[in-house]
Amino acid sequence: MFTTQNKHVTVSVINDLSSDNRVKKTCNELVAMGFKVTLVGRKWPSSLPIINWNFETKRMKLLFKKGVLFYAFFNTRLFFYLLFKKSDVLYANDLDTLLPNYLISKLKGSKLIYDSHEIFCEVPELQQTPFKKKIWERIEKSIVPKLKYCITVNQSIANYFKEKYGTEFKVVRNIPAEVNGQPIKERSELGIKPGVKMIVLQGAGINIQRGAEELVLAMRFVEGAQLFIIGGGDVWTNLEQLVKENKLEDKVKLIKKMPKEELMNYTYNADLGISIDKHTNLNYSYSLPNKIFDYIHAEVPILTSRLVEIEALISQFNIGAFITSHDPAHIAERIGWMLYSPDYKVWKDNLKHAKKALTWEEERKVLINLVYSMN
Repeated sequence: MFTTQNKHVTVSVINDLSSDNRVKKTCNELVAMGFKVTLVGRKWPSSLPIINWNFETKRMKLLFKKGVLFYAFFNTRLFFYLLFKKSDVLYANDLDTLLPNYLISKLKGSKLIYDSHEIFCEVPELQQTPFKKKIWERIEKSIVPKLKYCITVNQSIANYFKEKYGTEFKVVRNIPAEVNGQPIKERSELGIKPGVKMIVLQGAGINIQRGAEELVLAMRFVEGAQLFIIGGGDVWTNLEQLVKENKLEDKVKLIKKMPKEELMNYTYNADLGISIDKHTNLNYSYSLPNKIFDYIHAEVPILTSRLVEIEALISQFNIGAFITSHDPAHIAERIGWMLYSPDYKVWKDNLKHAKKALTWEEERKVLINLVYSMN
């Protein structure tokens, strides 16, 4: 069995650390196993502070914010950081950190764990840029078949990598850790009008083809409810413009990303949780977003599109319903039906059972077993 006590693990991720709860949970588990953990990522001017985390963090300031130069600069910085950092184990999150981690693991003989949160080469942002997609595919194809310790977020993606590269991926879903004793704010403290239903869409990656624009437009037809979109992403400016153009300021509230503990005040108060990614690319089709499990643990019924992993979960526990198109009028009709459906109490009751069945305490065992199996 692999010994973890007093060994160093360096965890890499390309985001700014503060809103990635999967990575934070992973680091906490590694600490609990006896590792000395360093989490490295990037820093934005708008990055939220990191307070009272029980592991070391390193946030690199970069000259470029997006595009080829950003990725090249980040990966170069990460390579040299890892080169001079003591690491018995390297933990790479997603394809955009894998190359420097793989090279250093070969140079220094470190163990390497790869955690793929998505099918990176199939994200919509790459579909219109074939040259960039080809570069990432070449990196993935040259490294993933050689890896021994791999993790991903659901079985559909694990099957995809197995079929494409013959590499086994263990599944660790994005189930939240249980938070005991956290006080939840009253609705009035969150700016929710009395007697009004609360709808929430949350996520750090509210990007193109995730249905957020259509959801905002749907609120033109929804009465007696407020929509809270909380997080950030590529379409945020578009959402602000849509709210303004359609005079929806009273119905739609856009709130920038916040620490998980603050975010859950909104989630726990919600009457309906939304996740309506589109079937426009393989990455979204196989996705199982963090927000789904957050809604379940807050006992909030879910309205979602029929994506294979989400549909299986919603149907297994009977905790929500589906849209059949992204037409705003249809989304509005489904929202109104769900909020006042006779099935609403059934969904609420079933969410209590789903919450007990889907726990991080159980899910984490896959990660722990993988680490101890390393040789």
